[in-house]
Amino acid sequence: MAYLIQRIKEELDKTGFEPRTSEARDWLKAKVKSLSPSRTALMKDRDNLKDKSMIGRMYFYFYDPKLKDMLPYYDRFPLVIPIERYQDGFLGLNLHYISPKQRVILLDKLSNYLNNHRYDETTRIRLSYDHLRNASTIYEGIPCVKKYLYKQVKSRFLEITADEWDIAALLPTEDFSGATKNKVWTDSRKKF
Repeated sequence: MAYLIQRIKEELDKTGFEPRTSEARDWLKAKVKSLSPSRTALMKDRDNLKDKSMIGRMYFYFYDPKLKDMLPYYDRFPLVIPIERYQDGFLGLNLHYISPKQRVILLDKLSNYLNNHRYDETTRIRLSYDHLRNASTIYEGIPCVKKYLYKQVKSRFLEITADEWDIAALLPTEDFSGATKNKVWTDSRKKF
């Protein structure tokens, strides 16, 4: 992941676009469409693999739901921002449940809940489920809320630092079982 993201960052620097602007995001969307990173290749970034997740950070990992036979569909490779911790797992926002365009909009809205605006390894989102549920402006996050059990996590957590959130959110890495990504995104759109 680090190599891929570093390459994209270097190419973005050459364009002269200021990071996190609409021009930079348009360029980034076009660039990401041309990429097809494998999930396994992303998980080989040993420097950013963690044994635990932290609230307010972003992670990729492999997951196998306990009650998958009861679910209409699920993501086997979530991109999640944990927002609450439980003894047996955590509640998180899986960005894969909304379209890439909606992911960027959601991340923009979540920037109002950052602990700082450095966009580095210290940056995290401070948002609880209660706040999300009561905030009428963050409606894109509602279909993303999922509970994950630690026992069902099948890999270490690949931490994505804040300066890479936009790129990670646009990568076509969702791995839905039971439905196509377009079906999932259509269903999610009906919830907001």
